[in-house]
Amino acid sequence: MKEPQTKEPLFGKTLSQMEAIRDRLRLPPYTPKQIARWLYRAHVREIQAMTDLSKEARRLLEEEYVMGTNPPTHVSESSDGTKKYLFPPGVESAYIPDKDRATLCLSTQIGCKMGCRFCWTGKQGFQGNLSPGEILNQYESLPERDRITNFVYMGMGEPLDNLDSVLDSITVLTSDWGYGFSPTRITVSTVGLLPGIERFLRESTCHLAVSLHSPFDEERSLLMPIQARYPVKEVLEVIRSFDFPRQRRVSFEYIVFEGFNHSLQHVKELARLLQGIRCRINLIRFHAAGEPERLPDGKPLKPATEEQILQFQELLNKKGIRTTIRKSRGQDIEAACGQLSTRKRQEL
Repeated sequence: MKEPQTKEPLFGKTLSQMEAIRDRLRLPPYTPKQIARWLYRAHVREIQAMTDLSKEARRLLEEEYVMGTNPPTHVSESSDGTKKYLFPPGVESAYIPDKDRATLCLSTQIGCKMGCRFCWTGKQGFQGNLSPGEILNQYESLPERDRITNFVYMGMGEPLDNLDSVLDSITVLTSDWGYGFSPTRITVSTVGLLPGIERFLRESTCHLAVSLHSPFDEERSLLMPIQARYPVKEVLEVIRSFDFPRQRRVSFEYIVFEGFNHSLQHVKELARLLQGIRCRINLIRFHAAGEPERLPDGKPLKPATEEQILQFQELLNKKGIRTTIRKSRGQDIEAACGQLSTRKRQEL
């Protein structure tokens, strides 16, 4: 007996992908834009609700497709207003309101392969890539969807390790037939996957953020295994050679660890390394994950003090590097930078 085939989600498709569906099912020429409007503007939850499609078109679609949106299964709310949502198939995203701005931190994978020493998601390991629809569902099915002004691909996973899905999701977010957001409202973060950076810079106009954390090769290798494969100097050469338009931003994420990466020598080397790149550095507080993480020499990674972070910022600014301190949000619900992980929930 033949096993029944699982129906494919319709939500998350780009216009070109819906045009391929139209051609295969022999639907009218205008059908893809009709479907896109229902999916991304009208927010319908079933194919039968697409009432300007013929009954035959809806029947054909229902034979092979489901909508593919799913509401969150759990929410935690921080004392600072941040909310952490759990979505199928087991990913967390963070909703971060701030006055007239609301940012959604999107996940792109279940877990992560990169193994960064300071990241909870990396400790979870890797369970799989998310489809474009599963990435976009974190926005579409968010109770606060209509308040979102900005997106950061900084949740669970390495976005450039799942680049096809990330680029398709960005296409839906930024296209006129999709959600219609400006690319300047979107930032994609990476640990430094060089082939992915090159492709992302060519095929997208969104902002790029690179995890740096130290300008010195040996130190960065202690924190981030990716340094051995793609040294940060090679990453910076590619970024330096790219012609960024004025409205497109590149930034460097920098977690400040006490007594490790905020000396005057670090300031001088950062100034030398970033010379010729129009950028900014975002200083981030370290949010420890359970038991203290130790370096190979046995020393634990500890958060720098507020005084140390402010002093480091001042020294970098004096060197002409625009430097900001990212506000920690959602730490009490484990939704701050580096804290997203469903490992604990899986163990319950």
